[in-house]
Amino acid sequence: MKIGIIGGSGLYAMKELNIKGSEKVTTPFGDPSDEYTVGELGGREVIFLPRHGKGHRILPSELNFRANIFGMKKLGVSRILSVSAVGSLKEEIEPGHIVFPDQFIDRTFARNSTFFGDGLVAHVSFADPVCADLLSTVSEAAKRAGATVHTGGAYVNMEGPQFSTRAESHMYRAWGASVIGMTNLNEAKLAREAEICYVTIALSTDYDCWHEEDVTAGAVLEVIKANVAMSQSIIKEAVKSIGESCPSGCGSALQNTFMTDPSLIPPETKEKLRPIIGKYIS
Repeated sequence: MKIGIIGGSGLYAMKELNIKGSEKVTTPFGDPSDEYTVGELGGREVIFLPRHGKGHRILPSELNFRANIFGMKKLGVSRILSVSAVGSLKEEIEPGHIVFPDQFIDRTFARNSTFFGDGLVAHVSFADPVCADLLSTVSEAAKRAGATVHTGGAYVNMEGPQFSTRAESHMYRAWGASVIGMTNLNEAKLAREAEICYVTIALSTDYDCWHEEDVTAGAVLEVIKANVAMSQSIIKEAVKSIGESCPSGCGSALQNTFMTDPSLIPPETKEKLRPIIGKYIS
């Protein structure tokens, strides 16, 4: 089993990680955000990807989510831990707390979040968008690491790169959402299509603007820097606990989802998606 970790490049600057090298992966969807760092942590093989590229060069709307997840699939990853900064929409979720959302609300409009098309139609179930088994395992690991943890809740995925207006922020609170961010929904959708277990480790950095304070990138960065060590501790603890099998069924998410007559699927589409659909469509 290989465990993928998506987040800031600082996540893999931990002394316990034995870095074995890096992998530059090509995909039919273009280039991933950066090279994948391959290493060993706690006796498990781990593969890190800096979501926004080293040095944080790529806007959320510019991220090639398909290439990032497809690259993980090509490298044999079966679990993804996705670490990201979020704004809190609830008073009890304070800056510095860790949230494990189990739902998403999609407010994006400029992204491609499916591998399908080009002559192949498939519809995966997304009612429960994160792996329940992985969520339970990693949230318990976060508690053991000493984090203040909130398990469950809805993550509003906005387009960005601007932060919310006050009207939007109050609307999302009225919906009952817990946190707001710009990246994780699209990863979760593609991970489900790739039959990879996925969980979000959301670091609350601010109260969005509903709390009346304006959100600034500088303030967000200060909280992130202060909590890199906690994020590393959670990953180290979680990697030791993840089981070899997934009882949630993520590994067979594509079963019975294909609508297109296999004889009508273009050969080039079959070849392009072979790492994802190969066990179902030859």
